[in-house]
Amino acid sequence: MKSKIKLSKDQIISKIDERIYGSFVEQLGRAVYGGIYEPGHPTADDQGFRQDVLELVRELNVPIIRYPGGNFVSGYHWEDGTGPKELRPRRLELAWAAEEPNEIGIDEFQEWCKRANSQVMMAVNLGTGTPEEAGNEVEYCNLDTNTCYAEKRRKNGFKEPFKFPVWCLGNEMDGEWQICHKTAEEYARIATETAKIMKWTDPSIELVACGSSGIGMPTWGTWERTVLRETYKYIDFLSLHSYYENHADDTPAFLGKSLEMERFITKTIEICDEIKAELQSDKTINLSFDEWNVWFHSMGQDAKLPRWGSAQHRLEDVYNLEDALVVGCLMITLLKHSDRVRMACLAQLVNVIAPIMTEDGGPAWRQTIFFPFRDASNLGRGTALKTGVECGTYAAGGNDAIPYVESVAVLSEDENALHIFAVNRSLTDPMELSLDLNGFEGFRPVEHRVLTGEDLKAVNTATNPENVSETTVPVGEKIILPAKSWNVVTLKK
Repeated sequence: MKSKIKLSKDQIISKIDERIYGSFVEQLGRAVYGGIYEPGHPTADDQGFRQDVLELVRELNVPIIRYPGGNFVSGYHWEDGTGPKELRPRRLELAWAAEEPNEIGIDEFQEWCKRANSQVMMAVNLGTGTPEEAGNEVEYCNLDTNTCYAEKRRKNGFKEPFKFPVWCLGNEMDGEWQICHKTAEEYARIATETAKIMKWTDPSIELVACGSSGIGMPTWGTWERTVLRETYKYIDFLSLHSYYENHADDTPAFLGKSLEMERFITKTIEICDEIKAELQSDKTINLSFDEWNVWFHSMGQDAKLPRWGSAQHRLEDVYNLEDALVVGCLMITLLKHSDRVRMACLAQLVNVIAPIMTEDGGPAWRQTIFFPFRDASNLGRGTALKTGVECGTYAAGGNDAIPYVESVAVLSEDENALHIFAVNRSLTDPMELSLDLNGFEGFRPVEHRVLTGEDLKAVNTATNPENVSETTVPVGEKIILPAKSWNVVTLKK
């Protein structure tokens, strides 16, 4: 099979906001306890953070991490996770039927993020929480005033403010599973009043309002319009959440799931711009796709977990090669819309539906989805270019024309390297790729990274951590994308 990619240096999508390579850590399962934090572990540092995990997180080069939830945040009172650990309360955690020891909170997580070379995207509680509580949290984290909560931070040992730049106004507030979930009107009012207090406290912060929990929600669209009309003046981003699954074990349809993400993004942009015109506003609301991933493997085992456990093995999807190809397609789709998707969070980071998996007291390793995300995060810094792809298509899962090749290109910040990210969805045929380059005189292929294998269900484990791993193939006169593969082709002058 043959395909062609057409690129022109002046056909620009956008300068990429590096926060599109964000991730997410929720106080859930073993994401924190046993994931980023395990004081008795052989690699634990002075704060009890697993250094083997930190090394892998740094390898992913994650610029911002959303915290502490997720469903967890709708019942969480942030002061529980501050101050001396021996005085912190142990709480029932209703979102995930767990016990929360509060050993890790804002104080510790901001320090972990510094060690991971990341910033914090902080979420506030708009379930059981109040606008006043959210304003106090901003004061504690961001201000250097001689006032109650800033002084409380100093007494807890932190002289300088944390300066969290981005804050989420709750989480999935339209979902009935959410603690104190809201109607669109209820959420719009509390989000607006909370946003006012938070920005009055620190005008420099950016705020993310909750969009629908997914395009399949019965109130989708109506929710967005209602929330935007009320909050538009105060917010900077609208959130999108979506997870993708293969319960039917239909690989061709699963590999086309990024088309669903594409529709979700474009329709949400249309709504944002509709309300912008209706309100005659000069401000453009951008998108924060702050939960996205493949998620379905662990659902059966999670249903059998007992209530009120602590650090249980919950949502621990073991990802295979097939999942990695889908994640690659999803990452490409986000980059194709980087003019409006300015932030995104792969959900989550460690153990819980994550690219990094750990064993309690044992090793940490890369799951299959680690590789496409790492490649995009490290090589996809610069300018996204419109990619004209000529290739065949196939029909599956209700989609009549799924392209065999999904691709986007990124020109590096110094304009000396061009990185082409591509997935060959064909399960049987390699794809011969030709390049039609305009404005890239003197650029030649110098590297070709590939993630592929014979077994789409192959996984990595603690005992076989490199069963599925990326390789570099020789660069010749022809570029060949193997069947069922993730590819990064790098060209330089």
